[in-house]
Amino acid sequence: MDSLTQIVLGAACGEAAMGKKIGNKALLFGAIGGTIPDLDVFIGGWLYGNKIDAMLFHRGFMHSILFAILGAFLFGWLVYKLYDKGKRRGTTTQKEWTWLFFLSIFTHPLLDCFTGYGTQLFLPFSNYRVAFSNISVADPAYTLPFLICLIVLMFYKRRNPKRKFWLKLGVGISSVYMLFTIGNKFYINSVFEKSMTEQGISYQRYNTEASILNNILWYGIAETETDYHVAYYSLFDTKDVFTDWKTIPKNHDVLPITNSDLANLAWFSNYYYNIKKNDDGTFTYSDLRYPSVDTGNGKSAVFSFTLFKDGDRLNMKRSRPEFEKNTSISDVLAIFWERIKGK
Repeated sequence: MDSLTQIVLGAACGEAAMGKKIGNKALLFGAIGGTIPDLDVFIGGWLYGNKIDAMLFHRGFMHSILFAILGAFLFGWLVYKLYDKGKRRGTTTQKEWTWLFFLSIFTHPLLDCFTGYGTQLFLPFSNYRVAFSNISVADPAYTLPFLICLIVLMFYKRRNPKRKFWLKLGVGISSVYMLFTIGNKFYINSVFEKSMTEQGISYQRYNTEASILNNILWYGIAETETDYHVAYYSLFDTKDVFTDWKTIPKNHDVLPITNSDLANLAWFSNYYYNIKKNDDGTFTYSDLRYPSVDTGNGKSAVFSFTLFKDGDRLNMKRSRPEFEKNTSISDVLAIFWERIKGK
């Protein structure tokens, strides 16, 4: 999920592990631990000159169970050595620091598993990407109550039992909301299956995904032999049926998947993608797992890239939706908000 959510969850883990001993410092170190896995964004950019390789590195090994274990011992040992000095000598143990970093690092990829982006939790033994797709990568309903509880917690002394109460409340509220999104996912799937039957779509497979910042407006994509069929449904719609159907041709023959770079991108997208050849010889690659945005001149994929030849390989740069003239971000958000409210 987004960085703020991971910081909040990491801080809660720090409080659970060592809050009674070091007070608000536990929140700080937990937040640091919760941020560590996402440093693979910068490390990938440093290790790889090819943007495709760098993107694939994200949510890879540094989001695995093995890394959480190794990282816990490494950072636990390092921070203990730095902390256990002077007046603080003997106040904490290396085991406690290791536990703090294991909790804060491991819960990061665990939380990411609930998003559509997913994470390679079992690397290097398996590159299977765990992605339950029941919550958006950023959802204030999960994050804000959790954050408020931790802020309140900070104003109590480390041994005050109210710290534990506010910690439990924050974890409890966020966990209940996560359970709601899981149940909602099952319901949304049933609505999408019924909607496809009504549309007469004979699909090979499908996926549903919550739109950004909420768990109310959902996007569904169904794959057939030659096309994808996409639609939307809001919990506030008057009828339990997906609407706004659109057919997107696969166009997979535009660029053969025998190209290893394209094959890696296709795997990354769980093979929900289409390709368009541009006049300048480049290609637009659209990851169709995620909802599109109404730009005022039709639908444009949010998560898309421009692919271009780079020596013997393909490389890429991020594409941005092209908005119709005089269409602002606020106009797009207004359309988005209206669709959330139902139809």
